[in-house]
Amino acid sequence: MKNITKKFYTDFYNRTNGFIPTKPLNQHMYPGDFFQIQKGEVIVLGNIFKNNIINIDEVKIEYGIELNSYNWNFSNGVTKPYSGRDSGKNPIEGSFGYSKQILAFKEFGSFFFTSQKPQAARILNWNEIASELIIKLTQVLYSFRELYVVTENVTTENWTLAVSGSDKGELEIASETESSGLTELFGKASSKTIQARDIEYYHRENKRIPSFFKAKKLIVQPEKLEVFISDLIRERIGVIDWANSLFKNNFHNETFTVSIPKNKPICVLDMLQANQLNPNTALQYFKWENTSLDDVERLFISYGD
Repeated sequence: MKNITKKFYTDFYNRTNGFIPTKPLNQHMYPGDFFQIQKGEVIVLGNIFKNNIINIDEVKIEYGIELNSYNWNFSNGVTKPYSGRDSGKNPIEGSFGYSKQILAFKEFGSFFFTSQKPQAARILNWNEIASELIIKLTQVLYSFRELYVVTENVTTENWTLAVSGSDKGELEIASETESSGLTELFGKASSKTIQARDIEYYHRENKRIPSFFKAKKLIVQPEKLEVFISDLIRERIGVIDWANSLFKNNFHNETFTVSIPKNKPICVLDMLQANQLNPNTALQYFKWENTSLDDVERLFISYGD
């Protein structure tokens, strides 16, 4: 059941123009937080301002940036078999009317997400501190080879998320407020869940917790990676002749294809000679890039116990 929210995270990234929910969802993420993704979770290691890596006076942060609410309300695989007005009786007040809605979830991982009044806080002059961060985070203060730094976070007045655990997921919601439509009952403070079936995750957050973020990712310069791969392939091609001349065993040797995984660039740094990577050369080997769906995918890689 670890991948129950994968569809939500992927759609969230696409619908909100690159924002990622924290994992776990109740985590707080602030501009300047630096973190790694370990075993499918975001592990915050520090903050560039709190740890005095960058002076906060050097940075311009804009707060209260209003975002388009339309992009922050969406669903996947949810239909509305019923929506309308019903009536009931109360021994004290007598008959009363209420709005009722049934939401049906098509499959495992189908979800409904709604929020109100999303606002962002953003580092505006990232390019002015990017180089300094590389040098300090990889050489001077730390020796990171893999790292993310939060450049923007978002809070909402409230948000609600429901995720189905099967193709039979269902929510029955009611409210005494006059209402109709798919999004008008779900997530409202005045609504109550009458019945839930096969709903794996259902949560409403009523506080402005910074649970959504954008980040920059530390990567090896592509040019350095290409040169390293080319050199390594050339060296591996001659290994058969070298092995035959050195080892006395009668090994069976034949031509083989050399394959170097391009998605594992850290090996480039492991092969550098002593002191080849230093504060003066760090910018030749590292750069920052925006997080992508590949990073979202890392939140759902299966790991053995």
